Amino acid sequence: MKLWYRGCSLGLLLLLLLAGCGGADNGDAAPEAPAEEPEAEVVVEAPAPEPEPEVAPFDEPVAIEFAASLRTDRRLMVEGESNLPEGARLQIVVERELSGVRWQQRTTLQEGRFHAGPFGPGSGLPDGGYTITVNLPEASVQPLEVRRKIGQQGEHLSGPLVSTSRHGLGQVASVSRRFLVGSEPRRTDDRVEVLGVE
Repeated sequence: MKLWYRGCSLGLLLLLLLAGCGGADNGDAAPEAPAEEPEAEVVVEAPAPEPEPEVAPFDEPVAIEFAASLRTDRRLMVEGESNLPEGARLQIVVERELSGVRWQQRTTLQEGRFHAGPFGPGSGLPDGGYTITVNLPEASVQPLEVRRKIGQQGEHLSGPLVSTSRHGLGQVASVSRRFLVGSEPRRTDDRVEVLGVE
C-alpha cells in the first residue's frame, strides 16, 4: 500500500509539474494592459498674426545734402542731412581719383542728420582730387521700420537721386561730389570744392 501511495504521490507531483510548465501563463508574463482608448486629437489654433501697423509710405523725393571738412591731421570728415526715414542706414565712400583707393564707413540717420569719418590714412590725405559718395543701400539691409516706409524693394523712393540697384535688389539712392584736397586753391573748370586744412 505504501508503494501504491508513493506511486500515486509521485504521479500527482509529475502531473502538477507538467501542468505548471505546459500552460501559456507561467506567471512571468506581465498582466495584460487594459485596451487603450484612442486619444482625442487636441487641436490648438495658433493665434492669428497681428496685422502690421499701417505706416505711411515715404512720398517725397529723396534729398541728401552733405559737406566735407579736412581735420588738422589731413583726414576727412563728412557731415550731412537727409529727409530719409529716421534710422536709415547710409554708406559713405571716399575715393582718391588718382589711385582709386577707397575708404568707406556706414552710419545711421539720426534726427535727420548723419556724420562719418575720419577718412584717409593715418598720415593724412595727399593733395589731389577725391569723390565723396553718400549711398542709401538696398531696402533688404535697412531696419524694419525704414523698410515699411520705403518699401520692401525701395519702391516708394523717388527723385533724381534714385536709381535701380546694380544687383537687381530694388531701388537705391546715391549722391556724389568732387573735392580737391590741398593747401593751395587750384584752377579747374570742373564744379569742385577745394578743401584746405582748417
